[in-house]
Amino acid sequence: MIGIDWGTTGLRAYRLAPDGTVLARRETPRGILGIEPGGFPDALRASAGDWIDKGDTRVLVSGMAGSRQGWVEAPYLPCPADLDGLAEATVAVPFDGAEVRIVPGLCCLDRHGVPEVMRGEETQMLGALAGAEAATVCLPGSHSKWATMAGGAVTGFATHLTGEAYAALSGHTILARMMDPGAPADPAAFARGVARAKQPGGLLHHLFGLRAASLFDEITEAEAASFLSGLLVGHEVAAALEGGVAPPVILVGAPALTARYAAALDAFGVPHRSAAPDAAARGLHLIATRLAAWRP
Repeated sequence: MIGIDWGTTGLRAYRLAPDGTVLARRETPRGILGIEPGGFPDALRASAGDWIDKGDTRVLVSGMAGSRQGWVEAPYLPCPADLDGLAEATVAVPFDGAEVRIVPGLCCLDRHGVPEVMRGEETQMLGALAGAEAATVCLPGSHSKWATMAGGAVTGFATHLTGEAYAALSGHTILARMMDPGAPADPAAFARGVARAKQPGGLLHHLFGLRAASLFDEITEAEAASFLSGLLVGHEVAAALEGGVAPPVILVGAPALTARYAAALDAFGVPHRSAAPDAAARGLHLIATRLAAWRP
């Protein structure tokens, strides 16, 4: 089968053996924002058409391709949600030469009754932790997700706009004028940002403190970007801990990003571990094995 993790800005394609082994993988920048209206079939064929021609005619797609702005909308599935529920709620998409189905996203309410949504992360989470034990899973990114899992299901989650806030603050505020965005990562400056996040005063006050520190030469342009990253990630971790976590926190994502979250969790004294690579591919395979129409 073929598994597609189709996000906002990129697409990852996996050719999977019957046992879920990744036989081949491809990655392109053709996320849903780069697809013209009606262009999803051609984009899929450009990414995996040769695999389809060779006989891999079952294609399972997760992520933003199932959003309202994507290929076909796959309605959100309420939490708690497990692999069987996701398989049952997949949506068929007409496509010449292959059976294509799209995995739905998930929705829930936070502890104050505010809606939460995700698309794509649910497949990664269930791929990273298919067991029945209780766990907390963190997926860092533009919109970082912290999810609780139990009994093989995603039971709830919270989203933090950390990555997008970093991009906005470092590119479009007064802070952008006192930092070098091209400077290499500075672990010591990142740790200082995390330490500041642990102090009282709140994020908005801490952000302006970074501006003032630069005026008095207490932080350099080369350090400022890493400090800002540490400050934002530190506040995110602190907020997640307020909601409660079941350690060890399982980190899912690119190594460079999960390493930062690992450092922040260390600063807060929270045990953690990183998931194995290709969690999305494993999740897609596990969902496919539960599709009644695709069983042997």
